[in-house]
Amino acid sequence: MLTWPDSKMYQLFRNQFLSFSMYQSFVQFLQYYYQSGCLYRLRALGERHNMDLTVEGFQSWMWRGLTFLLPFLFFGHFWQLYNAITLFKLSDHPECKEWQVSMCGITFLILFLGNFLTTVRVIYQKQKQRENKNKQL
Repeated sequence: MLTWPDSKMYQLFRNQFLSFSMYQSFVQFLQYYYQSGCLYRLRALGERHNMDLTVEGFQSWMWRGLTFLLPFLFFGHFWQLYNAITLFKLSDHPECKEWQVSMCGITFLILFLGNFLTTVRVIYQKQKQRENKNKQL
C-alpha cells in the first residue's frame, strides 16, 4: 500500500486493516487448498502432469469446492468496499491532513471493483460452459 504516517487517522483505521489482512490470508489459504485439490484430482486421473500450474478445463465436480469458496471470496470483496467507504469517511474528518487516506480509499475501491466484477464474470462463464456441456449430452 502506501507509507502512512502514524496519526489519528491511521490509528482509527489500523485495527480494521489488520483484521482484513488476517481474513485475506485465511481466504488465500482456502484458495490454495481448492486449487491444489483440483490439480491433485486431475493428476490422479492422468489429465495433468506434476509440473502443471493452472487448470484450463473446468469439471463439474469442481463446483462443489468453488461454491464453498465463493461466500468467503464475496465477503472479502465487500470488506474491501467497506474499507474504501471507511477511508473516504476518514478523509472527510476535520483532523485528517494526510493525502494517503483518500489514496488508500481509491485503491480499495479499485480492488473491490476489479475483484468483484472478475469473480462474477468467471461464475457466469463457468455456468454458461456447464449449460453448453449439458446441452451437448
